[in-house]
Amino acid sequence: MTTLSSATPTISAVTAAEPPARFRNLLVSEWIKIRSLRSTPWTLALTTLFVIGSAAVAALAEINNLRTMSAAARADQGFHVFDAFPPPGYMTLMLVAGSVGALTVVSEYSSGLIRTTTVAVPARGAVVLAKAVVTAALWTAVGTVISTGCFLVSQALLNRQQAGVPLTHPGVLRALVASALLAPVCALIGLGFGALIRHSATTMVTSAFTLVMLPPVFSQSAHWSAAMSHAMPVTAWKRLVQNWAPDPHSLAYSATVPGSWAVYALWPLIAVVLAVVVVRHRDV
Repeated sequence: MTTLSSATPTISAVTAAEPPARFRNLLVSEWIKIRSLRSTPWTLALTTLFVIGSAAVAALAEINNLRTMSAAARADQGFHVFDAFPPPGYMTLMLVAGSVGALTVVSEYSSGLIRTTTVAVPARGAVVLAKAVVTAALWTAVGTVISTGCFLVSQALLNRQQAGVPLTHPGVLRALVASALLAPVCALIGLGFGALIRHSATTMVTSAFTLVMLPPVFSQSAHWSAAMSHAMPVTAWKRLVQNWAPDPHSLAYSATVPGSWAVYALWPLIAVVLAVVVVRHRDV
């Protein structure tokens, strides 16, 4: 009894002497968690190849259209920046980014690892912020590679028909940045859903429904419906990528460029803030 009693204060003293985890340590921990998953590099690689491949297919389809046009029509046609960033590829990117972002939170709840995490780091809000920073950094890098690759591949193909444009062409830089940032925006939205729902299947369905399936429900003919559509990330991305000015005589309500950038900023910000608040006030 004497030996155990004398050892107890020593263990407690050592535990109490351990310094709290710094935010830098949390970032390293979250990066190790993501990197250690075998599925992560495969998912990122396959997604990158698929999206860039879809841009190549869209460029080849544009080449076929150009070959059937007259010289005058081809002169008026030119190159549309939107062709370098095809919706099928980027909607797939949205789904993958949202799902992986959600898994950064949901996987810990499903495996029970979250209990170990909260014991080691009682500041749950800091843990969520570290997840958000690492997720945003990873998907920004992936989105940049994909966006740049789509543009370069499509230009290499279209230049054969003298239909390519340089990086300085109006609208190209904005389209590149918007397409690169779409991935981290969707990943952070998925992370927010993961913290709120904490169930894998439900989170995936909710993320896919919100990001891809819900926006087409709203039309552009009514003001309230157009406002709902313009508040969606996919609509904001399309407006930022397309290089056109709204028709003042059209009955449809068009999204604005500043409003679309605001959508890009508000969705991930609200998602992360809600995730931090919910995690702080909820039991594991």
